Amino acid sequence: MTTPPIPAPGRVTLVGAGPGDPGLLTIRGLRALEAADVVVADRLGARGVLDGLAAEGVTLRAEVVDVGKLPGHHAVPQDAINELLVALARDGKRVVRLKGGDPFIFGRGGEEVAFCHDAGVDVEVVPGITSAISVPAIAGIPLTHRGLATTFTVVTGHDQIQALGGGRDHTVVLLMGIGTLANSAITLARGERGVDCPVAVVEDGYGPRQRVTVGTLGTIALQAARRGIRSPAVVVVGDVVTLSPYAPEAIASGAGRAPRSTAP
Repeated sequence: MTTPPIPAPGRVTLVGAGPGDPGLLTIRGLRALEAADVVVADRLGARGVLDGLAAEGVTLRAEVVDVGKLPGHHAVPQDAINELLVALARDGKRVVRLKGGDPFIFGRGGEEVAFCHDAGVDVEVVPGITSAISVPAIAGIPLTHRGLATTFTVVTGHDQIQALGGGRDHTVVLLMGIGTLANSAITLARGERGVDCPVAVVEDGYGPRQRVTVGTLGTIALQAARRGIRSPAVVVVGDVVTLSPYAPEAIASGAGRAPRSTAP
Protein backbone atom coordinates (compact mmCIF):
# COMPACT_ATOMS: atom_id res chain seq x y z
CA MET A 1 0.00 0.00 0.00
CA THR A 2 1.39 3.38 -1.04
CA THR A 3 1.79 5.94 1.72
CA PRO A 4 0.15 9.24 0.74
CA PRO A 5 2.48 12.27 0.70
CA ILE A 6 2.52 14.58 3.68
CA PRO A 7 0.51 17.69 2.79
CA ALA A 8 2.67 20.74 2.13
CA PRO A 9 2.08 23.79 4.35
CA GLY A 10 2.11 26.13 1.34
CA ARG A 11 0.11 26.09 -1.85
CA VAL A 12 0.47 26.70 -5.58
CA THR A 13 -1.84 28.75 -7.77
CA LEU A 14 -1.50 28.44 -11.53
CA VAL A 15 -2.51 31.77 -13.03
CA GLY A 16 -3.06 32.42 -16.71
CA ALA A 17 -1.47 35.78 -17.51
CA GLY A 18 -3.22 36.17 -20.85
CA PRO A 19 -1.39 37.44 -23.95
CA GLY A 20 0.71 40.02 -22.13
CA ASP A 21 -1.57 43.01 -21.59
CA PRO A 22 -2.15 43.58 -17.85
CA GLY A 23 -5.67 44.76 -18.67
CA LEU A 24 -6.50 41.20 -19.76
CA LEU A 25 -5.36 39.61 -16.50
CA THR A 26 -8.39 38.45 -14.53
CA ILE A 27 -9.22 40.07 -11.20
CA ARG A 28 -8.85 36.68 -9.55
CA GLY A 29 -5.39 36.35 -11.06
CA LEU A 30 -4.41 39.80 -9.78
CA ARG A 31 -5.60 38.94 -6.27
CA ALA A 32 -3.47 35.78 -6.34
CA LEU A 33 -0.41 37.80 -7.36
CA GLU A 34 -1.02 40.31 -4.60
CA ALA A 35 -1.20 37.52 -2.00
CA ALA A 36 1.80 35.55 -3.28
CA ASP A 37 5.14 35.12 -1.56
CA VAL A 38 6.84 33.90 -4.75
CA VAL A 39 5.90 34.26 -8.43
CA VAL A 40 7.40 31.69 -10.80
CA ALA A 41 7.00 33.41 -14.17
CA ASP A 42 7.27 32.46 -17.82
CA ARG A 43 8.67 34.83 -20.43
CA LEU A 44 5.79 35.14 -22.91
CA GLY A 45 2.73 36.93 -21.58
CA ALA A 46 3.68 36.56 -17.93
CA ARG A 47 6.66 38.92 -17.96
CA GLY A 48 4.71 41.50 -19.95
CA VAL A 49 1.91 41.44 -17.38
CA LEU A 50 4.31 41.89 -14.46
CA ASP A 51 6.05 44.79 -16.20
CA GLY A 52 2.71 46.32 -17.13
CA LEU A 53 1.39 46.11 -13.59
CA ALA A 54 4.53 47.81 -12.29
CA ALA A 55 4.16 50.57 -14.86
CA GLU A 56 0.59 51.15 -13.66
CA GLY A 57 1.75 51.52 -10.08
CA VAL A 58 0.75 48.07 -8.83
CA THR A 59 3.29 46.92 -6.25
CA LEU A 60 3.70 43.20 -5.65
CA ARG A 61 5.62 42.08 -2.59
CA ALA A 62 6.39 38.64 -4.00
CA GLU A 63 9.83 37.50 -5.07
CA VAL A 64 9.84 36.84 -8.83
CA VAL A 65 11.65 33.77 -10.16
CA ASP A 66 12.06 33.90 -13.94
CA VAL A 67 11.91 30.50 -15.62
CA GLY A 68 11.32 32.03 -19.06
CA LYS A 69 11.56 29.97 -22.18
CA LEU A 70 12.85 31.17 -25.54
CA PRO A 71 11.94 29.46 -28.83
CA GLY A 72 14.12 26.38 -29.07
CA HIS A 73 15.72 26.99 -25.67
CA HIS A 74 14.27 26.22 -22.27
CA ALA A 75 15.98 28.36 -19.65
CA VAL A 76 14.69 26.05 -16.91
CA PRO A 77 13.62 22.49 -17.84
CA GLN A 78 10.02 21.57 -17.07
CA ASP A 79 11.06 18.92 -14.55
CA ALA A 80 13.05 21.53 -12.64
CA ILE A 81 10.07 23.89 -12.66
CA ASN A 82 7.86 21.16 -11.23
CA GLU A 83 10.36 20.45 -8.47
CA LEU A 84 10.72 24.17 -7.71
CA LEU A 85 6.97 24.60 -7.22
CA VAL A 86 6.83 21.70 -4.79
CA ALA A 87 9.93 22.82 -2.88
CA LEU A 88 8.57 26.34 -2.41
CA ALA A 89 5.19 25.05 -1.26
CA ARG A 90 6.88 22.69 1.22
CA ASP A 91 8.68 25.73 2.61
CA GLY A 92 5.25 27.17 3.42
CA LYS A 93 5.21 29.67 0.53
CA ARG A 94 2.16 30.90 -1.32
CA VAL A 95 3.34 30.33 -4.86
CA VAL A 96 1.88 31.74 -8.06
CA ARG A 97 2.93 29.94 -11.21
CA LEU A 98 2.32 32.71 -13.76
CA LYS A 99 1.94 31.29 -17.25
CA GLY A 100 1.32 33.07 -20.53
CA GLY A 101 -2.15 32.71 -22.01
CA ASP A 102 -4.15 29.98 -20.30
CA PRO A 103 -2.33 27.34 -18.22
CA PHE A 104 -4.16 24.48 -19.91
CA ILE A 105 -3.78 25.56 -23.57
CA PHE A 106 -0.38 24.23 -24.68
CA GLY A 107 1.00 25.50 -21.39
CA ARG A 108 1.84 22.19 -19.67
CA GLY A 109 -0.29 23.33 -16.78
CA GLY A 110 -1.85 19.91 -16.47
CA GLU A 111 1.58 18.38 -15.88
CA GLU A 112 2.36 20.90 -13.15
CA VAL A 113 -0.97 20.30 -11.43
CA ALA A 114 -0.48 16.53 -11.50
CA PHE A 115 3.07 16.78 -10.15
CA CYS A 116 1.97 19.02 -7.29
CA HIS A 117 -0.96 16.78 -6.41
CA ASP A 118 1.30 13.72 -6.37
CA ALA A 119 3.61 15.57 -3.96
CA GLY A 120 0.78 16.52 -1.62
CA VAL A 121 0.70 20.19 -2.66
CA ASP A 122 -2.64 21.99 -2.81
CA VAL A 123 -3.18 23.58 -6.23
CA GLU A 124 -5.68 26.09 -7.59
CA VAL A 125 -6.01 27.05 -11.26
CA VAL A 126 -7.02 30.54 -12.38
CA PRO A 127 -7.81 30.47 -16.12
CA GLY A 128 -6.33 33.03 -18.49
CA ILE A 129 -7.19 34.41 -21.92
CA THR A 130 -5.40 32.29 -24.50
CA SER A 131 -3.50 33.96 -27.32
CA ALA A 132 -5.27 31.59 -29.71
CA ILE A 133 -8.40 33.72 -29.36
CA SER A 134 -7.19 37.12 -28.14
CA VAL A 135 -4.42 37.74 -30.66
CA PRO A 136 -6.60 37.11 -33.76
CA ALA A 137 -9.18 39.41 -32.17
CA ILE A 138 -6.82 42.41 -32.21
CA ALA A 139 -6.49 41.89 -35.96
CA GLY A 140 -10.29 41.91 -36.27
CA ILE A 141 -10.53 38.18 -36.92
CA PRO A 142 -13.33 36.22 -35.21
CA LEU A 143 -12.55 32.52 -35.25
CA THR A 144 -16.20 31.68 -35.94
CA HIS A 145 -18.68 33.76 -37.92
CA ARG A 146 -22.14 32.94 -39.23
CA GLY A 147 -21.92 31.97 -42.86
CA LEU A 148 -18.13 31.69 -42.86
CA ALA A 149 -16.99 29.36 -40.08
CA THR A 150 -18.78 27.31 -37.45
CA THR A 151 -15.77 25.59 -35.91
CA PHE A 152 -12.10 26.13 -35.22
CA THR A 153 -9.11 24.02 -34.25
CA VAL A 154 -6.07 25.14 -32.29
CA VAL A 155 -2.82 23.29 -32.98
CA THR A 156 0.88 23.98 -32.64
CA GLY A 157 3.34 24.15 -35.46
CA HIS A 158 4.94 21.00 -34.04
CA ASP A 159 1.76 18.94 -34.41
CA GLN A 160 1.04 16.60 -37.29
CA ILE A 161 -1.57 18.42 -39.37
CA GLN A 162 -1.81 16.07 -42.35
CA ALA A 163 -5.02 14.59 -40.98
CA LEU A 164 -6.57 17.94 -40.12
CA GLY A 165 -9.69 17.96 -42.28
CA GLY A 166 -12.17 20.61 -43.24
CA GLY A 167 -12.22 23.45 -45.70
CA ARG A 168 -11.98 27.20 -45.49
CA ASP A 169 -15.03 27.26 -43.20
CA HIS A 170 -13.02 25.34 -40.57
CA THR A 171 -10.66 27.91 -39.03
CA VAL A 172 -7.20 26.70 -38.05
CA VAL A 173 -5.15 28.56 -35.44
CA LEU A 174 -1.44 27.74 -35.35
CA LEU A 175 0.55 28.52 -32.21
CA MET A 176 4.35 28.32 -32.18
CA GLY A 177 4.09 27.90 -35.93
CA ILE A 178 6.58 30.30 -37.52
CA GLY A 179 9.48 27.86 -37.77
CA THR A 180 7.29 25.35 -39.63
CA LEU A 181 5.07 27.84 -41.47
CA ALA A 182 6.11 26.85 -44.98
CA ASN A 183 5.47 23.17 -44.35
CA SER A 184 2.16 23.87 -42.59
CA ALA A 185 0.97 26.05 -45.47
CA ILE A 186 1.85 23.43 -48.08
CA THR A 187 0.17 20.69 -46.05
CA LEU A 188 -3.06 22.63 -45.47
CA ALA A 189 -3.18 23.77 -49.11
CA ARG A 190 -3.22 20.16 -50.32
CA GLY A 191 -6.67 19.63 -48.80
CA GLU A 192 -10.00 21.33 -49.44
CA ARG A 193 -8.66 24.74 -48.41
CA GLY A 194 -6.46 25.16 -51.47
CA VAL A 195 -3.64 27.59 -52.14
CA ASP A 196 -5.99 30.60 -52.23
CA CYS A 197 -7.22 30.11 -48.66
CA PRO A 198 -6.69 33.34 -46.66
CA VAL A 199 -4.03 33.40 -43.94
CA ALA A 200 -3.13 36.01 -41.35
CA VAL A 201 -0.03 36.13 -39.16
CA VAL A 202 -0.21 38.35 -36.08
CA GLU A 203 3.22 38.96 -34.56
CA ASP A 204 3.84 39.96 -30.96
CA GLY A 205 0.18 40.47 -30.13
CA TYR A 206 -0.26 43.22 -27.51
CA GLY A 207 3.49 43.81 -27.59
CA PRO A 208 5.68 46.61 -28.96
CA ARG A 209 6.37 44.75 -32.24
CA GLN A 210 2.73 44.00 -33.00
CA ARG A 211 2.28 43.54 -36.75
CA VAL A 212 -0.24 41.87 -39.06
CA THR A 213 0.59 40.14 -42.33
CA VAL A 214 -2.18 38.80 -44.55
CA GLY A 215 -1.86 36.50 -47.55
CA THR A 216 -2.89 33.03 -48.68
CA LEU A 217 -1.62 29.52 -48.13
CA GLY A 218 0.20 29.89 -51.43
CA THR A 219 1.94 33.18 -50.57
CA ILE A 220 2.36 33.38 -46.80
CA ALA A 221 5.70 31.55 -46.53
CA LEU A 222 7.38 33.92 -49.00
CA GLN A 223 5.77 36.93 -47.32
CA ALA A 224 7.03 35.75 -43.93
CA ALA A 225 10.56 35.41 -45.27
CA ARG A 226 10.51 38.82 -46.95
CA ARG A 227 9.09 40.61 -43.91
CA GLY A 228 11.29 38.80 -41.40
CA ILE A 229 8.35 37.53 -39.40
CA ARG A 230 9.45 36.28 -35.97
CA SER A 231 8.00 34.51 -32.96
CA PRO A 232 5.87 34.98 -30.98
CA ALA A 233 3.14 34.95 -33.58
CA VAL A 234 -0.30 33.45 -34.11
CA VAL A 235 -1.31 32.15 -37.54
CA VAL A 236 -4.97 32.05 -38.58
CA VAL A 237 -6.11 30.07 -41.63
CA GLY A 238 -9.60 30.27 -43.12
CA ASP A 239 -12.22 32.54 -44.66
CA VAL A 240 -12.70 34.43 -41.38
CA VAL A 241 -9.43 36.20 -42.21
CA THR A 242 -11.34 38.16 -44.88
CA LEU A 243 -13.24 39.95 -42.08
CA SER A 244 -10.05 41.63 -40.87
CA PRO A 245 -9.61 45.30 -41.83
CA TYR A 246 -6.10 44.32 -42.94
CA ALA A 247 -7.35 41.71 -45.36
CA PRO A 248 -8.99 42.88 -48.61
CA GLU A 249 -6.03 44.53 -50.35
CA ALA A 250 -3.51 42.11 -48.90
CA ILE A 251 -5.28 38.99 -50.13
CA ALA A 252 -5.74 40.50 -53.57
CA SER A 253 -2.14 41.65 -53.89
CA GLY A 254 -0.40 38.93 -51.88
CA ALA A 255 1.30 41.50 -49.64
CA GLY A 256 1.09 42.17 -45.91
CA ARG A 257 -0.22 45.53 -44.76
CA ALA A 258 1.17 47.85 -42.12
CA PRO A 259 -0.55 47.48 -38.75
CA ARG A 260 -3.06 49.92 -37.46
CA SER A 261 -3.30 50.95 -33.84
CA THR A 262 -5.08 48.30 -31.81
CA ALA A 263 -4.94 50.05 -28.47
CA PRO A 264 -8.23 49.78 -26.59
